[in-house]
Amino acid sequence: MKKSLIAASLLAAISSNAFAAEDSSDKYWVGGFTEIYKPDEEKSFDFTSFDAGLGLGAEVGVRESEHWGGRFEIAKVSLENDADLVDDSATRFGIDAMYFLEDDLMYIFGGLKHIDMVDSGSMANLGLGKHWDLSEKVKLVTEIAAYHDFGEAYNDVSAKLGLAYTFGSTAPKAPGDADQDGVNDNLDQCPDTAIGARVDSTGCSIDTDADGVLNDIDQCPNTPAGTPVGAKGCSLALDSDQDGVLDNVDQCANTPLTDKVDSTGCSIFEEVEVRETLEVLFANNSSVIQNPDSAKFQEFADFMKRFPNTQTAIEGHASAPGKADYNMMISLKRAKAVRTLLIEKYGIAADRLSAEGFGETQLLDTSNTAAAHKVNRRIEAVVTAIKKEKVLR
Repeated sequence: MKKSLIAASLLAAISSNAFAAEDSSDKYWVGGFTEIYKPDEEKSFDFTSFDAGLGLGAEVGVRESEHWGGRFEIAKVSLENDADLVDDSATRFGIDAMYFLEDDLMYIFGGLKHIDMVDSGSMANLGLGKHWDLSEKVKLVTEIAAYHDFGEAYNDVSAKLGLAYTFGSTAPKAPGDADQDGVNDNLDQCPDTAIGARVDSTGCSIDTDADGVLNDIDQCPNTPAGTPVGAKGCSLALDSDQDGVLDNVDQCANTPLTDKVDSTGCSIFEEVEVRETLEVLFANNSSVIQNPDSAKFQEFADFMKRFPNTQTAIEGHASAPGKADYNMMISLKRAKAVRTLLIEKYGIAADRLSAEGFGETQLLDTSNTAAAHKVNRRIEAVVTAIKKEKVLR
């Protein structure tokens, strides 16, 4: 009885000290088990040796956090022996500290045990186990353990199978912070906040200037209180094109909302090469343009005006039928006609345009068909500089 009280006191000490830092309610279990217990082959008392035997036992445990728990255990094992002993049983009792792995994959336990087996002794034990869910409250218990006798250096082993009934509640798993905004997931009302964004106590982005647009998309974060703003948080009165640059410093006042802009409010461009084929219609053996009002001409003229540092070569090409020198001449006349049209009708500076004829020297389709001849008769505008393409928001 005294030994049982000592063991119970040790279990209480482990619980109160090892788990003192956890602020949680307890979860308890009680269980019964059967086991196979095998003493060390060298273990003998008064020339009596023992072999493996079956035992029955009971345990009571407490799990005070996600990972830590402890228990008291008592078991009685009937052992085979080579002598005619009146009492061939062994009684074992003691305590274990238990560490449960992530997601209750298994638990590791270790503790101190006292055993009465002809003679009495103390042992340390170490083992692995798992609580398998049979229902919400009932668990199947499986364990293996090794025991080391402090007195004679004997090593016993055992395997356990049992049932446990759980009750009470344990501390919930500590909530994580998936978006790393400093607010735990169980409190975070905006779980996908951009990393690095300033948030309030609910985990949502802060609207510092109280204009109704959160900081992570507000391009004008210091808008005066009460100022009407657009979707980007900029004053409708002070930033007409809503690009985040106020009108008093905006050098490109009508920037499209899709464009990313620099500090002057102008679209940011990246460099790409440009080659444009103009759709120009000519009558047979003629250099007179039949579609001078084509939208394609206006689009190209707008491009040239937007990028004033570019130079363009207007290249004329002919189809294969006919004499080569005639084809060279007519292709040059057609290129010059397009150049003149762009200068006189669409306002492109003459020094930015040149004209050249290539005749039939650069055919796109060498087959002798009407479709091939149509493809080969073409005007190409080759921009000799670099176009800067807009970067979108």
